Amino acid sequence: MVANLTPTRLTSLLVTTLLVGCASSSDKVGTSYVSPLQYATLTCDQIKPELLRVNTQIVKVSGVQDQVATKDSVAMGVGLVLFWPALFFLAAGDDQQAELANLKGQYDALESAAIQKNCDIAPELLAAKAQREELKKKQEAQQRETGITP
Repeated sequence: MVANLTPTRLTSLLVTTLLVGCASSSDKVGTSYVSPLQYATLTCDQIKPELLRVNTQIVKVSGVQDQVATKDSVAMGVGLVLFWPALFFLAAGDDQQAELANLKGQYDALESAAIQKNCDIAPELLAAKAQREELKKKQEAQQRETGITP
């Protein structure tokens, strides 16, 4: 089968494979489902700090994910335009998508559990939202500076 591949087809296959392997930016990572039932035994006083802990982890992992996505974008650009061996430096092992999706799911589950228990968590939710918005602003500023959109 490899003998039937023309150089053009081989190049197309390589580029397609590498594009699929690129890391996504954190805002493009979906949410994994996490059942709120695992938090059903927590009190409102226990949910609040857990919600903040998960949010802090989301911000931290999002930053790592965005760095990986930016590095992948740079490597892809250099590889496709100037030096194809740079494509081997795509950071496939550093991708944090699964962990980030799980953390987003935990956050949603905690939020659902808090709502079901009628917890007063509005201040915590607002603080968490502000933290994520600040991260997004930093990412957008970095993208404007580098001219790279992960």
